[in-house]
Amino acid sequence: MPLPDYRPHEVFIGPARQNPSILLFFVGLCAAATAFIALNQLFFDFLSSVAGDQSDQLFEDISGGVTPFGMYVRLFTFGFVSLSVAVTVGLLHRRPVRSLFGPDRPFLSQFAAVCVMLLLLNAVLFILPPWDLGGALVPNMELGRWVLLLPLSLLAVLVQSSAEEILFRGYIQQQLAARFRSPLIWMVLPSVLFALGHYLPNSAGENALLVAIWAGMFGMLMADLTARSGTLGPAIALHFIHNVSAILLISLPDNLAGLALYVMPFSFDDADLIRAWLPVDFALMLVFWLAARLAIRR
Repeated sequence: MPLPDYRPHEVFIGPARQNPSILLFFVGLCAAATAFIALNQLFFDFLSSVAGDQSDQLFEDISGGVTPFGMYVRLFTFGFVSLSVAVTVGLLHRRPVRSLFGPDRPFLSQFAAVCVMLLLLNAVLFILPPWDLGGALVPNMELGRWVLLLPLSLLAVLVQSSAEEILFRGYIQQQLAARFRSPLIWMVLPSVLFALGHYLPNSAGENALLVAIWAGMFGMLMADLTARSGTLGPAIALHFIHNVSAILLISLPDNLAGLALYVMPFSFDDADLIRAWLPVDFALMLVFWLAARLAIRR
């Protein structure tokens, strides 16, 4: 079996080689985390002061993502992640945030190519059987309202998905790869951190570990795409299209459904059904990864 062609990865990590200090990297992670927490706290303090007596209900809506406004707050606050990483990279590593994305022209062309490929793939999957997910889909939002909100909703999902890629496959992967040659470090470690961030027993219940493993595998595939392409374009595109499907089209009724057109006929509480569908989700993740590789011919 031939080894993956990761030569483009050398171009991607080039800017990080200017200062590959592992100590500076850990300081940068701490600084970015501190900045994110501070920005989040300031923002939610502001919301609380504006909402007044309604703040408890507002924060409940945001926590559950049960309303469009709650979902917009949850998604757009991921912009604080990108901002925190940008400030860290600029002040500590003395390089522009655009260096996290890879070369501009390949980034844009690869992002567009993968988006088109995955939209076509989603269209094919939509018309293929089975035509339900264990039962009829439940309408969640009136179509006219959903279409009206769609431009802002797409922007919110793009902000969220881009932020995770900028942090995990951008900053963390770049800095680790600049210091260590082995993919066991620069590919696996960010994916483990990504999985830990998706370990949510309060919402996923007894399937929390399986969901975290899914996230870890997703992180590995995004790291591979980034190394093959030399930019964040394919990873952001795949992450974006996946989250559009899971957040804007069909969501779980008890998990971030505030912007979804439909919700599934079961919830996270239906542990057996969730567990039965996770292998299908794993398979779809691999199909999406292969389709993205085909789109960029890597």
